[in-house]
Amino acid sequence: MAESTSPAPFQSPESDERPFSTMDRRTFSKLILQVAASVGISATVGTQIVEALEKGLRPSIIWLHFQECTGCTESLLRTSHPDIAELIMEHISLDYHETLMAAAGHQAEKTLRDAMKKNAGKYICVVEGSIPVKDNGVYMKIAGKTGIDMLKEVTANAALTVAIGSCASWGGLPSAEPNPTGAQGVGQTLLGSKVVNIPGCPANPYIILGIVLQFATMGTLPELDQQGRPKVAYGRTIHDHCPRRAHFDAGRFANKFGDEGHRLGYCLYKLGCKGPSTHASCSTQHFCEVVDAWPIGLGAPCFGCTEKDIAFRVPMFATTNIARPTPPDTYPEIEAEQGLVTPIATGIAGLVAGGLLGSSVLAAKMIREKLSINQTVPPEAAGTEEADKGGKNDAH
Repeated sequence: MAESTSPAPFQSPESDERPFSTMDRRTFSKLILQVAASVGISATVGTQIVEALEKGLRPSIIWLHFQECTGCTESLLRTSHPDIAELIMEHISLDYHETLMAAAGHQAEKTLRDAMKKNAGKYICVVEGSIPVKDNGVYMKIAGKTGIDMLKEVTANAALTVAIGSCASWGGLPSAEPNPTGAQGVGQTLLGSKVVNIPGCPANPYIILGIVLQFATMGTLPELDQQGRPKVAYGRTIHDHCPRRAHFDAGRFANKFGDEGHRLGYCLYKLGCKGPSTHASCSTQHFCEVVDAWPIGLGAPCFGCTEKDIAFRVPMFATTNIARPTPPDTYPEIEAEQGLVTPIATGIAGLVAGGLLGSSVLAAKMIREKLSINQTVPPEAAGTEEADKGGKNDAH
């Protein structure tokens, strides 16, 4: 019996890639919608992304490595919805990644050139790591090219450039003083180019996956802030959604590691937590698919890894300056404050009330006398009485 030549589920007839054979449509749709929701994409747009992916559309990704620890890639490897195998084989076309690809040397360079040529103007370039620019970039060379040259060459024909991690976004750890290599972010190196920054040490992998899928299928990006970060992931501080926020508002703090407050899960601000000044979604999107797998969830203070003015600049256990380090006084009271009324206060209030009443009576009397108003018999009644008397006299 001849094998069927019809395309496999979720694969276009023109595609020669591995089909979506490991999951049914319901599971696939649910997965993509969850990823889309992580970057604030509506269910309607998420459904359109699902439909595009079902037709076999898989965005081409070229992933470059510069000065970094590969932590963002390690974070990507630990996703489970989807896992890395499903991600590479079914959702994106990861055409170049020095850490994950099997090729090396000349084969790797040929793979890069072929991917750039085949998908010119369509591929998405993801950059992990800072760019050393001091002394003309001699502190990093790949295949005989400096990091600066390689970055400019690959991003020149990219449809979108994404800087993943704090190193790529603004320099990260390599840019800490005295910054001997002149490390800086992708946007600082590619002046005038639009770069989407996803800072973090490491960055959350679901953020980049959602952005890539939205751009590849819809041609749009989520709203970005002034630093090029998606507002849906970096629009609020960790402090806004911190599970220990109630302790902060109540003034309950851990004063040192291991003390009673620390063991009871009190606020870590006094131990140097940078949560009130750090814009990130760590408190709502944990890592490694494990609940509380993030610094504060594990009992360690946030060190502000997404903020270029805090991370690797402010000492780890130093507190940040915030507007209101104590519970705010702008919250409405549940019950109005009430005090006791003393006998003296009662007496004074009686004297005041009596004085007001007496003065009111005196004032009313003076007004009646001034206007000559007879309060006993109304004027109309008085006139009628006189008329009756006159009629009686006439009768007599």
